[in-house]
Amino acid sequence: MNLDLPKNGYSRKLAYVILAIAALFVLRLFYLQIIKHSYYVDQARAIQERRFVLPAQRGEIYALDGESPVKLVMNQTVYTVFADPKTITQKDEIIETLREVAGGNLRQGFADLLDQTDTRYQVLGTKLTTTQRDKIKAKNYYGIGFQAVSQRVYPEGKLASQVLGFVNAEGTGAYGIEGYMNERLKGEDGLLQSVADVRDVPLTIGKNNIRIEPQNGDDLVLSIDRNIQSKVEQAILAGVDRTGAPQISALVMNPNTGRVMAMANYPSYNPAEFYKVRDAAIFNNNTISVPYEPGSTIKAFTMATAIDKNVAHATDTYNNTDYITVGDRTISNASKGRTGLITFQTAMEWSLNTGFVTIAQRLGDGRNINRTARDTMYDYFYNRFRLGQATGVELSNEAYGSIISPQSSMGNEVRYSNMSFGQGMESTMLQVAAGFSSAVNGGTYYQPSVVAGVLKGGEIESTKPEVKQAGLIAGSTSRELVGMLQQARRSSFPGADKPGYIVGGKTGTSQVIRNGAYSEAETIASYVGFGGSDRPEYVIMIQVAGKDRVWQGSRDAMPIFTDISNWMIDYLKLRPKG
Repeated sequence: MNLDLPKNGYSRKLAYVILAIAALFVLRLFYLQIIKHSYYVDQARAIQERRFVLPAQRGEIYALDGESPVKLVMNQTVYTVFADPKTITQKDEIIETLREVAGGNLRQGFADLLDQTDTRYQVLGTKLTTTQRDKIKAKNYYGIGFQAVSQRVYPEGKLASQVLGFVNAEGTGAYGIEGYMNERLKGEDGLLQSVADVRDVPLTIGKNNIRIEPQNGDDLVLSIDRNIQSKVEQAILAGVDRTGAPQISALVMNPNTGRVMAMANYPSYNPAEFYKVRDAAIFNNNTISVPYEPGSTIKAFTMATAIDKNVAHATDTYNNTDYITVGDRTISNASKGRTGLITFQTAMEWSLNTGFVTIAQRLGDGRNINRTARDTMYDYFYNRFRLGQATGVELSNEAYGSIISPQSSMGNEVRYSNMSFGQGMESTMLQVAAGFSSAVNGGTYYQPSVVAGVLKGGEIESTKPEVKQAGLIAGSTSRELVGMLQQARRSSFPGADKPGYIVGGKTGTSQVIRNGAYSEAETIASYVGFGGSDRPEYVIMIQVAGKDRVWQGSRDAMPIFTDISNWMIDYLKLRPKG
């Protein structure tokens, strides 16, 4: 390079200074544009680009109306209004508009949030309707944006609330099917990464734009029949009015599939207003969450075991004295006076504890409930009928219960004598109903389920009933037991049922442990039974409970069963036998 510099000294110095300054500019530009190019591109991208979550739509929940799906839980779009305080230019006008349009939906102190200019995102209000959003959006304010949020809506109100559960303020399913199936229901959010304008509106330009579509959650179809569920809830409320009981639970299931057709509890709640509930225990579905000593309903299981092992049948006899001694304990009958040589059918009809302790003895050497007897009872109660085991039903907070193994020192003959009539053990209502179903359906244990399938394209993709164990008792055992339970019901409650159908069941009145001992002032009443034409088509279980009250299976629980059973015969359009 040939530069013609001034000849005199002053001019030459000035030229050198100018050249030096120019060189600095060139070097600085080189540094900024070449060396730091990637850094400033990233800085610009960070300012201009936004990452937007594309929320997945939570799956809706359906019940059945006969064979047709009907919505129990649906989604409604509401909006969150937010601000970017750094870009707000009409603060006073924005405050006035928000108060006028969305006053009840605004956060307390929302106006102060507009002064938080050290942040780019402040939520001002939630659960705005589409109309509210549109009125605010029409003002075209800089720095104000909206985000669509899905909110659960319950078109059937309280119906099946403890089966459904709810979605909490964090958007997570809690209790019921919402809690258990949260992952399948919530889906997977998508992502939009894009250049945005000053109002945070995504632009279509930009080579680095990314769009990942959300995957919506599954639309689940429950096996709950809306009509049966409604009837059961009505029957429970009628039972509350009649008995004054503070707690009643009921369930209905198909013994030939394991599908639950109804589950209900009193008291209940409105899932749309779950936040108003003060006692979290009301969220629990007591048919699966509260183990209890089921009492005399278990006599059906003891009888099934005896018939299957060929140690006692309906017409076989034993000598009843109303008392029987096991170890250091004397066990008596609640109903006394049927003494002498009587049949096990009579013991079933009068719910005589002595008869079933005698069966437990006959499962051993005939005199003692020895290890052979206890092993047999444990095998049938726990392994086959699955009492004391969680069923795996698709609902949150299912409890286990307890069946003490004969291998434990606690599993002695006194324990097993009590277990023969349903004390000294714990199970849930669903465990009892599912085991009872397998005892009366011919000997097949089906996986209890509240899910009928998934709704896709308007059609139900049904799930198949799952057989957990077939042949757990012989078919002949099941038929004899069904006959015994029919006869027991006809004898105890003549004229209660529609004529021409097979209806049978067993009462239960179980004591409750208070302060380490069985209370004489409190019991739990229950009834489990079936109905059908040529075979059991439904199983119903009822429980009535409440502190410091003596409840009776025949007086308090059985009438609720009868109410539901007679209605079920009409609803299912069952034909009279023969």
